[in-house]
Amino acid sequence: MDLRLPAVAGQFYPGTQKQLKRELNTCFAAIVNQSREVMGAVVPHAGYTYSGATAAHVYAALPQADTYVILGPNHTGVGSLVAVSQETWETPLGEVPVDKEFVNKITGGIIDLDENAHRYEHSIEVQLPFLQYRFSHKFEIVPICMGMQDEQTATEIGNQLAQVIRDSNKKVVIIASSDFSHYIPDRVARDTDNYLIESILSLDVYEFYARLAERNASVCGYGPITTMLVASAQLDATCGTLLDYSTSGNVTRDNLSVVGYAGIIVE
Repeated sequence: MDLRLPAVAGQFYPGTQKQLKRELNTCFAAIVNQSREVMGAVVPHAGYTYSGATAAHVYAALPQADTYVILGPNHTGVGSLVAVSQETWETPLGEVPVDKEFVNKITGGIIDLDENAHRYEHSIEVQLPFLQYRFSHKFEIVPICMGMQDEQTATEIGNQLAQVIRDSNKKVVIIASSDFSHYIPDRVARDTDNYLIESILSLDVYEFYARLAERNASVCGYGPITTMLVASAQLDATCGTLLDYSTSGNVTRDNLSVVGYAGIIVE
């Protein structure tokens, strides 16, 4: 069996099972797990110290699903521009299999089967321990790494995902991995991010891209967010809810240069 080994264990999150469970306990400490009929979500992908609590708000609201489609930006620039992995993914908490039936249905067009794009990319990997911690049932993932994030590409992938999910008898949840503003003052980050989040909550992709351009916003996973919104809307989602927002300044106390984190669910 081919394994996608952890690339950022010991960096973005603890590298041993015991330490990782302790860190996740901290992330979920003040949160009540209460599953909702979530179809899509936006979660941050920074180090757990910085964004773990915001991410936990989302995972506490997610329902049990057969398959979690996880969309992340390609930070490394390696591999195909839109790439899905079919290897089994490993974390300190164990192995997570890929839904190969789902993967087979989405490859061949705009989405390539390419492990290289995933080898060192952290945006999807950091989500897996949250799912493993939260759900004891056997679940599968569909990891899609997006180097191309333009509106047309993201929309096309969203349409494709919606079609496969509609034709399937599985419960599927779509997770978009993204941080928001990068390395700007806390006050500016909060203002810009709130402006962008408004369009996400109303599932308005056109407005989202307009506001990204207007503010020259440094959201790293805007393509994954768009793909999730397009697919969720096609599957009859009607609105989003912001569960938590924070910045790295909450932890570092440096408010001159922060990264913004939003935890959003779409129902």
